[in-house]
Amino acid sequence: MQIRNVAIIAHVDHGKTTLVDQILRQCHVFRKGQEVQERVMDSGDLERERGITITSKNFAVTYHDTRINLIDTPGHADFGGEVERVLKMADGVLLLVDAFEGPMPQTRFVLQKAMQLNLKPVVVINKVDRKGARPDEVLDEIFNLFVELEASDEQLDFRGVYAAGRDGWAVGELDDERKDLGPLLDMIVQHVPAPEMQEGPLQMLIAAMDHSDYVGRIGIGRIVRGSLLAKQPVVLIKRDGTRVKTTARRLYVFDNLGRSEVQSVGCGDICAVVGLENVDIGDTLADAEAPEPLPIIAVDDPTLTMSFFPNDSPFYGQEGKYVTSRQVRDRLMRAAERDVALRVEDTASADTFKVSGRGILHLSILMENMRREGFEFMVGQPQVIYKEINGKKAEPVEILNVDVPADLAGTVIEYAATRKGEMMDMQQKEGRTQLVFHIPSRGLIGFRSKMLRATAGEIVMHHRFHQYEYFKGSIPERTSGSIISMAAGKAIAFALDGLQDRGVFFIEPGENLYTGQIIGEYTKEDDLVVNAQKAKQLSNMRASGSDRKMKIAPALKMSLEEALEYLNRDEYVEITPQSIRLRKSILDENQRKKAAKQARLTED
Repeated sequence: MQIRNVAIIAHVDHGKTTLVDQILRQCHVFRKGQEVQERVMDSGDLERERGITITSKNFAVTYHDTRINLIDTPGHADFGGEVERVLKMADGVLLLVDAFEGPMPQTRFVLQKAMQLNLKPVVVINKVDRKGARPDEVLDEIFNLFVELEASDEQLDFRGVYAAGRDGWAVGELDDERKDLGPLLDMIVQHVPAPEMQEGPLQMLIAAMDHSDYVGRIGIGRIVRGSLLAKQPVVLIKRDGTRVKTTARRLYVFDNLGRSEVQSVGCGDICAVVGLENVDIGDTLADAEAPEPLPIIAVDDPTLTMSFFPNDSPFYGQEGKYVTSRQVRDRLMRAAERDVALRVEDTASADTFKVSGRGILHLSILMENMRREGFEFMVGQPQVIYKEINGKKAEPVEILNVDVPADLAGTVIEYAATRKGEMMDMQQKEGRTQLVFHIPSRGLIGFRSKMLRATAGEIVMHHRFHQYEYFKGSIPERTSGSIISMAAGKAIAFALDGLQDRGVFFIEPGENLYTGQIIGEYTKEDDLVVNAQKAKQLSNMRASGSDRKMKIAPALKMSLEEALEYLNRDEYVEITPQSIRLRKSILDENQRKKAAKQARLTED
């Protein structure tokens, strides 16, 4: 049987998941009478809720006498570590582009990685049946993008099809008969090269990990040279060069949506190996007699770091199952094993762990998964990771692409300038303006939430790492202070009503509060400590003018990312399975004043 290994690249909402569902249907993955699953590729709860791909997934379909291994790739630049690995398993890429929107920034990020690895592209211009579709213009835009990314002559001579993934058809030319996805699958078989067959001792690169409660860790990767047999003695060559003798106890190849056990796997195929203890991403599985390592997977360095702490608030342990520093540390270490772009370090303090990643989204997905598993913990303000270049301080700079209604472009340009952003390009398109900035990663913290409010949710923005550049100077931090609860107990509507002119509240009347919890945003720069538990003084006298009518504005509820971006240096986000609370790092007001005074003295 022939093999084709193909990675799928697509921007959010360009129809990748729908197209994949149709491929599975037409290759008879779902047996007769079996319920057809929707959005098979986005299997995680978070992926379904947010409509994004976070972790790559493998599945295989059989088309005529060819097994096509399809590998799903995340589109977001924050998951660059995931992208690097999965592309190592492929020989070609399926580039999916919306016939109306054209190639988007996130597509560009993954495509650039694919070009560098010299993978053969097959282009699918999807949604050609939608209103306003412009397939011919989009084809030109894709060609220009390939030229910009310095594609080779062979890559520039790409093949493509027009498709409507939702209706399950693809055609070579727009006026061809529209019946099924056969033309697309034929193009994959004809134009994606078969894996190179290399004779010699076994070499396999572990590019992904899985875990089972029954068999432990499972290494997934592609056999680059030789072949692998079940129960074969092998040597695991770690990233640091150490060698571990072990045995490949069981082998599985991908078969439709599941895996089927086999006795041997040939060169070029993707398989899952059970029985390798301490296997990690980037390790090489080599022949026991002649072990030779493969080149290590290069991963972009983290650009953002945050401190994680066990929860020590007065509400500690009320909602979560895992609350100790040891449990939090073990969970972070497990996450770092599966995600090569994540770094976890212990610090001088036994209870503080430094976690570095590719961006706020990358780290917030980890936090969201942890709280759903029953963890309670706190995190501090995100900090960018600086480097030294030629003896000067340098910081990460990102390319920011913004799409806003034309009348709001000025607001975005003005705010980006205050965050040290430089405008590189500006284009008008059907009443909307597309802007491109080079902006420091520091400037992006809090940018999205501020602009969503300023543009009433009309802004669409994406950013990706560009390079390290010399320090751009100071960026103004949050200009508003925090409203802090001075006592513990339930928030009283009477007290909140009286304080409404001081700022915006994050809490509702009746919510349980503790001393030092941040309950709102103050209109001025300093912090304001308030008594949110103050009840109305009742007397036995009534007068028509003394009772005021309470109208309390709805509380501003923040998502986890917005809460992380909102933080000041002396504040934490407390994350538990059911709540996201903001608090001061020092809860007692007098202790806070002492610490602030001490900090000023040391600065002087």
